[in-house]
Amino acid sequence: MNTTIAAHFDRQYQTHLKHLKLKGLQPNTIEAYSRAIRRIGGYFEHRIDDLTEAQLTDYFADLLASHSWTTVKLDLYGLKFYYAHVLKKPWPALHLIVNQRAKLTWKPG
Repeated sequence: MNTTIAAHFDRQYQTHLKHLKLKGLQPNTIEAYSRAIRRIGGYFEHRIDDLTEAQLTDYFADLLASHSWTTVKLDLYGLKFYYAHVLKKPWPALHLIVNQRAKLTWKPG
């Protein structure tokens, strides 16, 4: 692992934690979103600042194969928060995930 990349990731991660606390999120949400960034950072070898929609599709498909929808959703929200508040960049993968259970339980008016 490149120590420069790891150091950059660590700085960004600490900034992420500060924003989570400053925005007044609940402790469980802070833990879930910070865990998401650590997991995503590990998956992409700490290079998460410029992910493409294809990379995110691969990541979330792999995550869904081994984790619950709740975990997938929390990782998605954690990464979206990171992009919005740490990177101040638009989210690269709009409408990436649809929870099939939610979709199936929806009933028209």
